[in-house]
Amino acid sequence: MTENNLLDRICVVLVEPQSPGNVGMVCRAMKNMGLRHLRLVKGCRTDQSEARRFAVAAKDLLDGAVRFESLEEALADCGISVATTRRIGKYRQETMEPVELATRLREGMGASRVALVFGREDNGLSTDELALCRWQAMIPTSEEYGSLNLAQAVLIFCYEVSRGLVPGVKAPERELATTAEMEVLYRHMEKTLYEIGFLNAANPAHLMRTVRRIFARAELDVREVAVLRGMMSQVEWAMDPSKRRELP
Repeated sequence: MTENNLLDRICVVLVEPQSPGNVGMVCRAMKNMGLRHLRLVKGCRTDQSEARRFAVAAKDLLDGAVRFESLEEALADCGISVATTRRIGKYRQETMEPVELATRLREGMGASRVALVFGREDNGLSTDELALCRWQAMIPTSEEYGSLNLAQAVLIFCYEVSRGLVPGVKAPERELATTAEMEVLYRHMEKTLYEIGFLNAANPAHLMRTVRRIFARAELDVREVAVLRGMMSQVEWAMDPSKRRELP
């Protein structure tokens, strides 16, 4: 991986792709725009002639694609993960357009690895999968028919990102906490907040989704995650009445 090439730190993640041809076309779209790292979360086989035929001259990306058993595993080493969606709703807010995404990456990706996450062709990403991602992005489309082909959506995002990130210009060296590090924090917070009665026992995930969005906006680095985990540990320690302290 070339340190100065920001595009080398960006990967495209396809969650359970259903069509080998679409995966091949995604490889072609990525290579057109200078992106080379493809990750697949389960999904269809890609060693078939259809995938290779549609990949055209991007068969090397297809051959080099890395497979994962879950989205959490695929994002584990990424400091910035961007869930793409075409729907809006309670947990699908604060979405940005591809141009805005490129600007935010140029200004704030630092030394982090970035994942552009695309869902299934028929129903996209689930709410839980969106919760794993730091940001959300959407391509504005016609109200009459808003659904885009998977490869078309990937091409638009890759185009704007490659256009927005100037080759050879390094972003500020602030490295955000990875998805794996954030997930450890969220599990710690959920455990602590449940134990002190803050989370609803019947549906703890409901409020935790809001907590995730708050900290996604905060764009925490490794030290900040450690501070928050220390805070949770202190809360657990203070649950013993004999160890509580009164404010002066």
